[in-house]
Amino acid sequence: MTVDTSLYSMSGTCFFDLVPAAGGAPYRIFLFIPSGEPPENGWPLLVTTDGNAMFPFAVASLVTQAPYPTATNVGWGVVAAIGYPTDEPYNAMRRAWDLGPPPVKSYPPYVEGGPPVMIGGTGALLDFIETAVIPKIAGMVRLDPTRRSLFGHSFGGLFTLFALFERPGLFANWIAASPTIYWEGSEILNNEAKRNTEPGASPFLHLSAGEYECSELAPFQYSNEDAATRLERKKSERTVSLAREMAERLNSTEDGIHTQFEIFAGETHMSVVGPAVNRAISIAFAVK
Repeated sequence: MTVDTSLYSMSGTCFFDLVPAAGGAPYRIFLFIPSGEPPENGWPLLVTTDGNAMFPFAVASLVTQAPYPTATNVGWGVVAAIGYPTDEPYNAMRRAWDLGPPPVKSYPPYVEGGPPVMIGGTGALLDFIETAVIPKIAGMVRLDPTRRSLFGHSFGGLFTLFALFERPGLFANWIAASPTIYWEGSEILNNEAKRNTEPGASPFLHLSAGEYECSELAPFQYSNEDAATRLERKKSERTVSLAREMAERLNSTEDGIHTQFEIFAGETHMSVVGPAVNRAISIAFAVK
């Protein structure tokens, strides 16, 4: 048997590197564009953070559902995943800066002797998405400006909330999975309280978390050596309860944010990525 070891790629996908106008390190933009002519108003667009990790999930979910809209209620659209020029699923240093909201802070290195970990660059990444990523893609394919969605998981979910509270009209749908609302003493709640509003904007926010992101470990985790430490951390992070509370709070306001909260049964903080991305696809590309 002959084994072909050439690289595999998914039809309709590509990537390119894009440097912010202000300079600095490039981002790698992973892109899926459906074949054929876009609708009259253009394709809907889903933008996701942590692009190296999320892009395969998103494209696989889309291409297996969009051909069967009467069974899935999912149509075709464009996926743009913002990542980094690396073969690894995550770039820990850059994502900390890009996805960790202000104020700018420094944390100890991830590894002994390494550089300090910095957060506070979310505003710059949000500018990059609005002024560089979306216009670049719009120059490649016709997009529907009324059907844009943003997805993020974990720190990416925190970024999604920050972006919503800063620029609620930039996307129609905001999908925050397992957002780290607890981060820096739940500083994001101050952003929520001072959030901007835009006339005519009625954003939809989908908040979610895995079943085992609250006060219980997944069954298999109780036999791990770090079970006690992990359980205490879960209890302090309160991922499920903080997300649920935010959904309830925003739904009770009158500034136009419609919010939904969802628990994904049987999932942990990392295993929830698959179901959460799948939900993002169903929201971003719902058949109209």
